[in-house]
This record gives sequence, structure tokens and C-alpha cells, in this order.
Amino acid sequence: SKKLSAHSWSACWGQTNLIFPGYLRGAFSEVFLAEEKKTKRLVAIKCIQKKALKGKENSIENEVAVLQKIKHPNIVSLEDLFESKSHRYLVMQLVSGGELFDRIIAKGFYTEKDASKLIQQVLDAVKYLHDIGIIHRDLKPENLLYYSMDEDSKIMISDFGLSKIEEVDNMMSTACGTPGYVAPEVLAQIPYSKTVDCWSIGVISYILLCGYPPFYDESDANLFAQIIKAQYEFDSPYWDDISDSAKDFIVHLMEKDPNKRYTCEQALQHPWIAGDTALDRNIHESISAQIKKNFAKLKWKQAFNATAVIRHMKQLQLGTSTEGPGPNPSQAHLLLPHENAGACLLGVSNAFPASAGGDADPMSNCA
Repeated sequence: SKKLSAHSWSACWGQTNLIFPGYLRGAFSEVFLAEEKKTKRLVAIKCIQKKALKGKENSIENEVAVLQKIKHPNIVSLEDLFESKSHRYLVMQLVSGGELFDRIIAKGFYTEKDASKLIQQVLDAVKYLHDIGIIHRDLKPENLLYYSMDEDSKIMISDFGLSKIEEVDNMMSTACGTPGYVAPEVLAQIPYSKTVDCWSIGVISYILLCGYPPFYDESDANLFAQIIKAQYEFDSPYWDDISDSAKDFIVHLMEKDPNKRYTCEQALQHPWIAGDTALDRNIHESISAQIKKNFAKLKWKQAFNATAVIRHMKQLQLGTSTEGPGPNPSQAHLLLPHENAGACLLGVSNAFPASAGGDADPMSNCA
């Protein structure tokens, strides 16, 4: 790891909960919006306290090892890696288009074809991961982010905190993931492989077509029992307008037997993805209503106004004037309307002092 130069980066301090959902667990890291002075490129810097990592060093080393292997247009990338005496910094690609569910709700028109195109991108990215020996192990809607606010923005996979480089025998046994999205074999505590990701994609596909999860119970024990038995239904009336092809696609991914379950490659060849069987009927009203009902945001999540952040950063560079040239082209995709809930930035502060040097920690605020 390189030593972070205070002259290389200027940054706005803030807790950015939705830029990288899942990273901000509060245990030992925060995420900062930062700007590279030379290129004016905006990035997100994950700031990790070394003292809080004691006993957990393997976890961050695994995450870094995974991120350093990855380069795919639909996966949030690790741009750089630095460290100071007290912290480690992961410089991540910044995405600003918001969470998957927020965008679906905001749409006035949403169809099976929209869901199919989205899942195709996820399958492409996860197939890439599997081809290079990486299993994500925590695929869920919260980890699917839009790159920009553009209508045709690509989807990005984030949060590799639980990802794993495959073992020699291609089997793992550590129970991890998010309840509701985890495969039966993981809960059954038997060795599993990369097909656990395919199960999770099946669960995500299910939710994208009805707005509620395939498994639910107030009791974790009952929830796990449902998942282990792969007990799910295509309930009426919610699934009445969904194509048989979509249901067939989900059944092949949410297959209890991992040896019979579709791989990403097989899923990409299914007619619902590769053909024209995905319907073009507007299902937005029912889907958005169910998403709002079943996936309500936590109350502490607030709207993020990236325009204000960029204006603040320009003031730090140009003085206190609120006027000036438009944003750098590399920042254009960050201009979000205030009411958009695409990401959350709770406060900003001064950029790192240009005079800082030596062993001074330019991110000493992230304590």
C-alpha cells in the first residue's frame, strides 16, 4: 500500500450510506466523497481504522484481494489503495444513480423487459466473477446501484465484504450472506459453490417481478426452514400478469439442488433473457406498491444532493463564490435532483489542508 499524499486528494467529509450500501456497518469504516485534484475526478474513499481491524485483518485483506482482481463495467471498481499510520483507504469508483428499488418506484412505466435487461447485466457481471474464481456471496437488491441518473444507466454490483476467492476444490462451508437471499445449502451448513450466487439472482428476479420476497416469516427459524425446503409460490393475483417464461427462469435459478440449478451461463441463454419472451406490459403500479410495503427504508436514510456537494467542493477550490463554470465532465453524472434518494451524504467539511505533510493523517476526521 502506498502512503496517502495530502496533496493528491481534496475531500468533503461525510457519511455516505447509500453510495456503498453494506460498507457502512459502523464497526470500523466510513466512506468519504473525494476529488482527485489533477483530474477533478470524484471517487468514494472507504476509510478504515487500523486499530479497529485487530483480529479482523483477514477480512479486509480478502476484500482487497478480491477487488484487485476485478475489472468489469457492471462492478464498482477499486481505483487505488493507500494507507497512513492509523488508517487504510480504499479509493472506489463513485456511482450516483441510486438504489435499484428507488429507481423502480420513481419510474412511471416498468415491465418484465426492464427486469430482464437488468438481470442480464447482473448475470454478465456475476458470470465474469465466477469465471475468475470469485463468489460474491451477498447478492441482494441493496447491493445493486445505478451508475448515473441517466434513464439508460447501467447497473453496478457493489459490496464485496463477504466475497470469496474459490478454494482448490471449489467448495466452501462458511455460513454467510443475508437471510432471505441465501441459498438452501448455506443454511443447511453443507459445502457449497458459486451456484449460491445464482440462487440469489433468482430471488432478486422474483422480487423484481412482484415486489415482495419469496420467503418471509417473523421467525428466523421458520424463514430458514422455508428456504432450506425451497418453499415458494407464484401467488395470485400478483403473478397473474407475469409470463410463464419469467416463472420458468426463476424456477431454474431457485432450484433447491445446486447440481441442477442454472449457472450464470445457462441463465444468460434462457429465452426470458436472450429471447423475446419477456412481456412489455406495464406492471409498475402493483410492483411499486409492493416494494413500498415490503422494503420500506429505514427512517434515518436521507436524500443526497450531490449538486450541493460539488458546489461546496468548488468553493473550497475557488473561494467563497457560488458562481462559476459548470461541473467538470467527469462530475456530470453526479448532478442529482434534491428529492432523489440516490445516495446519502450527512454533512461536509473542509478539504484536507494543502499544507499537511509528513505523517499527518489527511483523513484524521474519520475516527
